[in-house]
Amino acid sequence: MEEIRRAAGASYEHLREKDKKTAIKNFKAMDKNGDGQISLREYVKYVKEKKATDFTDQSIFRALDKDDNGSLDFEEAIVLYYVMQSGRAIICKSCKTFMPGAYFSCCECFFRVDVKSTYEICCDCYGGKKFKHHDGATFCDNFTLLRQSRSAIQEAPSKVIDL
Repeated sequence: MEEIRRAAGASYEHLREKDKKTAIKNFKAMDKNGDGQISLREYVKYVKEKKATDFTDQSIFRALDKDDNGSLDFEEAIVLYYVMQSGRAIICKSCKTFMPGAYFSCCECFFRVDVKSTYEICCDCYGGKKFKHHDGATFCDNFTLLRQSRSAIQEAPSKVIDL
């Protein structure tokens, strides 16, 4: 989770002023009682209102709560903003916990364009074989998939249009 915090902080520093104001506005919208902290209740209500169903899992809130005080301050909310914008709210399909670091994806599901959802599992579930998926599934960690995606793009024929 610490890597995501560092990435979120670096990303926030490079936001346009307009986007920083949006982050502040979102924080205030979540902080219904104006105490400068977002409680779990305020958080859940906000993400449900925004229909951000990927974020209703309490393991995300607990991971964001760096000081473990049961609420999110602005710095912790910046990490939430980053996770929401970057699409990094990935939940293990087996044990249903938030995966802030390395995880495994089914390669077949990941690269199929006709499949809406990919299949990601945490290292513990993968290593402990605590999951059920289709027969013959090949799993790769998220960093390997990123590299394979780049290789696939580089190997794809480019479209050249003759005029």
